[in-house]
Amino acid sequence: MNYTSTQALQHRVIMAAREYGISTTLFRNTVSKKLRVHVTDMECLALLLFKGIATPTELSSYTGLSSGATTAMLDRLEKAKLLHRKPNPNDRRGTHVEVDARSILLVGPMFAETRDAQDQLVASYSPQELEIIALFFERFTAIWEEGRKKLVAR
Repeated sequence: MNYTSTQALQHRVIMAAREYGISTTLFRNTVSKKLRVHVTDMECLALLLFKGIATPTELSSYTGLSSGATTAMLDRLEKAKLLHRKPNPNDRRGTHVEVDARSILLVGPMFAETRDAQDQLVASYSPQELEIIALFFERFTAIWEEGRKKLVAR
């Protein structure tokens, strides 16, 4: 391909963003193998570690699993003592799902070195550069979310 320097840089940015997504997926897949859980189970744990609490319906939506498969996943993760369920205080028929303290103790150290490296990298940028980087990721996320919604609506 015969790119101008601007086109080449734009292509590099798109490819780097794709590689970032692939790398984070591969990292989580490696953690799931270390924990001896399914990849989808790890996605569930990742969401819970991020949000702190979720409903089974939210987890089903996030993972793309049916309600029955979500229940089986939650059963596996609860049996492994990586999460627990408790009654939803706002809906007596509902359930909340939270990570267990064991999850944090097991998963946290696996991410610690990478998280430290990320913190050091982010600290190396100026506030103006960080504003651009944050805006880029926010807009990229919005584009992917909009694309996902359009696919769901079809």
